Amino acid sequence: MDLALSTILSDSRDIKKFVVDEGHGVKGLSDIGLQTLPKHYIQPPQEQISTSTILTEESIPVIDMSNSNEQIVADMICNAAEKWGFFQIVNHGIPMQVLENVKNATHKFYGLPAEEKKKYSKGESPTNNVRYGTSFSPQAEKALEWKDWLSFFYVSDEEAAAFWPSICRDEALEYRKKSEHVIKKLLEILMKRLNITCIDETKESLLMGSTRINLNYYPKCPNPDLTIGVGRHSDVSTLTILLQDEIGGLYVRKLDTDFWIHVPPIDGSLVINVGDALQILSNGRYKSIEHRVTANGNNNRISVPIFVNPKPSDEIGPLAEVLQNGEKPIYKQLLYSEYVRHFYKKPHDGKETIDFAKVQ
Repeated sequence: MDLALSTILSDSRDIKKFVVDEGHGVKGLSDIGLQTLPKHYIQPPQEQISTSTILTEESIPVIDMSNSNEQIVADMICNAAEKWGFFQIVNHGIPMQVLENVKNATHKFYGLPAEEKKKYSKGESPTNNVRYGTSFSPQAEKALEWKDWLSFFYVSDEEAAAFWPSICRDEALEYRKKSEHVIKKLLEILMKRLNITCIDETKESLLMGSTRINLNYYPKCPNPDLTIGVGRHSDVSTLTILLQDEIGGLYVRKLDTDFWIHVPPIDGSLVINVGDALQILSNGRYKSIEHRVTANGNNNRISVPIFVNPKPSDEIGPLAEVLQNGEKPIYKQLLYSEYVRHFYKKPHDGKETIDFAKVQ
């Protein structure tokens, strides 16, 4: 690294300018061969993953979807949603080539020059539905996360054709389209245990009325033990469908404990997790679980989640079918967009967001 760049990166204001304002992201820091983690990324000790809190002998369920109409498969999915909040699915029917294509397209986007990626950043993107950024909420965080992201809120194929970056647009759209049947099947199964035998238009809007796709990039990191790729949080979605590469680093909290379990990459699999919206709709029966991602000192990692959400204008609260036998509601009715706004205005903080939805 030349002396001028080294001097710039030793100044905290210039780090923010380089990473956030100029669009280099943490990938830019990694690419220049930074040897020491900037202080902005050093997490407090309680947020750093300790090996003493990792359960190496346990793993989340892996479910074969080959015979998804069989009751045994449905039971495994519902049990996993209740007891783990996370599971992996294999033989789900999405072609391997579709998964490989969107992973390759993610690498291609992050291979673009900073000035090209910056065209999609806040204040510059041609639409609010496409946003490129870094960390989670740099304005609110005391310690930044070692991650860059590109986020697409899906409106229509026509809108995507007009505004999504061409280098990854078609691959992201195809991944979304091919995942629809899997999402619908999972939701049908999960709803059936809640006494809902048919997902009508109203329920479909509430469960999967909107989708967001992220292309996430976690570059190789100096001092990975001092920082985090993504901090402790649960998703605000109904379901999240995650495609991860072969690197690994996703950790899930074991329900009602302080221990963490690694989610090992399985070739061709998808990681499914319950989001806060489904926990609220099921009145706490299905669990949205804290998870986080470690930084890696040797490899660049990518992941591509699809967040399946209610429509922003929908009200969420425990479903009538869940409460029909006199069960007391744990959560109040609230506008989904209000819940999401509450989530995004603060740093990742575990499961604190869901307390905002509880009946007082």
